[in-house]
Amino acid sequence: MGRMLFYETRLSSSKTISCASCHQQKLAFTDGKAFSAGIDRPTRRNAMSLANLLWVRNFFWDGRAKGLEAQAKVPLGDPHEMGNYLDRAVKELQKTKLYPGLFREAFGTPVVTADRIAMAIAQFERTLISANSNYDKYLRGQYKPTDHELSGMELFMNSADAGKNIRGASCAQCHGTPKMYMELFHNNGLDSVPKDLGREELTGMPNDRGRFRVVTLRNIALTAPYMHDGRFKNLQQVLDHYNEHIQPSRTLSLSLVNRPNDVGGKSLGLTAGEKSDIISFLNMLTDSTFTNNPKFSDPHLIQK
Repeated sequence: MGRMLFYETRLSSSKTISCASCHQQKLAFTDGKAFSAGIDRPTRRNAMSLANLLWVRNFFWDGRAKGLEAQAKVPLGDPHEMGNYLDRAVKELQKTKLYPGLFREAFGTPVVTADRIAMAIAQFERTLISANSNYDKYLRGQYKPTDHELSGMELFMNSADAGKNIRGASCAQCHGTPKMYMELFHNNGLDSVPKDLGREELTGMPNDRGRFRVVTLRNIALTAPYMHDGRFKNLQQVLDHYNEHIQPSRTLSLSLVNRPNDVGGKSLGLTAGEKSDIISFLNMLTDSTFTNNPKFSDPHLIQK
């Protein structure tokens, strides 16, 4: 039932927008846009990928929602995203032939409520497990990476230490572990004076200015454009940013400060070939099993 509701356009006031409008399976549950189309205006921030949410604690770029049930209610109740239509949608779904029976099977009674809608969507989202990329197969001993992929993996995992002649991109400090993210918020040097205050809007703390949630890199090759505002069109631009264009500010993440690969360097200093190798590794994180899994597809199309 959660899968049905995830693709249900009757949850929006225009009857044209569902959760899947901004989270398309073929794009690892993003939509390929810097900002998604809402009822009457674009969203403020880029649509985040949905994968392995079972292990995430704080949702949205600023971490405002604690748990998937709370997350689901935010777009449903937003006047500009889905039209703040949830209470009326409850009444409409109650009148259908389909949903009361599904709610009875799931909850024991046919009563449709806002809380039950959120619970069902959240349960579907918990099934969106991505764990069969070439990187996963490598970890299981089922895939042999190319030389470029191995080089990119080593650079990704290593922290640069020019004094010890260790070359690295220091990516794993934020995107380490097989999950490819850590439950952290960072200012990653996009702007010296952030236009979007990020987590500070939620906490009111100046130390959170320009900080956003570290996202998973799983299926990252499919989820462009990148960053909370979708400013980077491709992975090359992302690598160029971290390599050459970090903007200093008071809240800049310490992991991005003074990490040159060359003695006396003022920036990370990766070569063009090293950046290309890292992108080769990032492509290993694409999970076609995930993006083609029929259990995650639109069930309304099957009915038609």
